[in-house]
Amino acid sequence: MDWLNLPPLAALRAFAAFAEHRNIVKAGAALNVSHAAISQQLRALEAHLGVTLLDRTGKTLVLTSDGEHLARGVQLGFGAIHAAVSDLVHAGEDRPVHISLTASFAASWLMPRLPMFRSDHPGIDLTLDPSPELVDLRPGGVDVAIRYGAGDWPGVRSEMLLQTPMVIVAAPSLLGSRSEWSPADLARLPWLEEVGTTEASTWLAQHGAAMDPGAGRTSLPGNLVLEGVRAGQGVTVTVRHFVERDIVAGRLAELHVAPDARGYHIVTAQTPQRKAVKTFVGWLKRQANGV
Repeated sequence: MDWLNLPPLAALRAFAAFAEHRNIVKAGAALNVSHAAISQQLRALEAHLGVTLLDRTGKTLVLTSDGEHLARGVQLGFGAIHAAVSDLVHAGEDRPVHISLTASFAASWLMPRLPMFRSDHPGIDLTLDPSPELVDLRPGGVDVAIRYGAGDWPGVRSEMLLQTPMVIVAAPSLLGSRSEWSPADLARLPWLEEVGTTEASTWLAQHGAAMDPGAGRTSLPGNLVLEGVRAGQGVTVTVRHFVERDIVAGRLAELHVAPDARGYHIVTAQTPQRKAVKTFVGWLKRQANGV
């Protein structure tokens, strides 16, 4: 195709709109420009081609035979473009928004808010994939991941959703009257940990301690960890946001807090997002901001 000799796209669009409506004013309205702009583009197209496309001798503009010939071509061309664009835009519209997240985040933060999303956006279906595993964000797969960390992961787009530090908590019934606990002391207590994670042993190792083999460690789904901690069944690593009310009410004791600014991030691929994904991500941000 000889791209350099093709007329400007703006002129072809103006001509196609006129050919469709057979009226300068209506063509301008269709393209959201003035009728004068349409007239200018039509004259520019004729000048470029060196062909008279419109008969201006009467009260109204009509296409010449050359104009009719070009009109059939541009209408076919723009029609094919419109059909292809429509296919791409609507492809996957019926596919649910696929979200990867930890079970603890789903249970403690997202699930209580989901009824509001369904009320506001009944036409958007969601698939929640609770897993601590990192996932690849590929077209046709996971659309959004919600992950905890510093947000500096390579090859993806990440945006802070909820800034909250990691804390070590336990129920007063497990701790007894003792108020000071070193990492080595905590290593001798039973720990509860989300299945598929090593947060407990990792935290202890970072603080120069190792879990006592006789203390016991229980791995269970993330949505059950906090229930077990509140019942005095063990110590756990979690984020402060999930247990803030428990700490204030005295149901849990905060034993250590991480001195950093990490948090939960919305993680998406560095590719264009479907409309439904944009809607869900925007809703997440509004929820985090309390809007």
